[in-house]
Amino acid sequence: METQDTHTNYEIRVKGHLGRNAATWFPALMIDHTPDGETIISGPVADQSALHGILMRIRDLGLTLTLVQQLEDKP
Repeated sequence: METQDTHTNYEIRVKGHLGRNAATWFPALMIDHTPDGETIISGPVADQSALHGILMRIRDLGLTLTLVQQLEDKP
């Protein structure tokens, strides 16, 4: 069985605007803010285990999760 080094891109949204240090909590992911007061955490996630790790960090930080969405790959 051949393994591929592929990542799946996700968009995760939480309530509120996270501060500048948010990048240290979510390395290798982009942090953006929406005008309606949410933070978007997005980027490549290696596998389901890594996704669960991100979600646990969100929980541990006491953030309110509003969306987890797998993004389609762009050709």
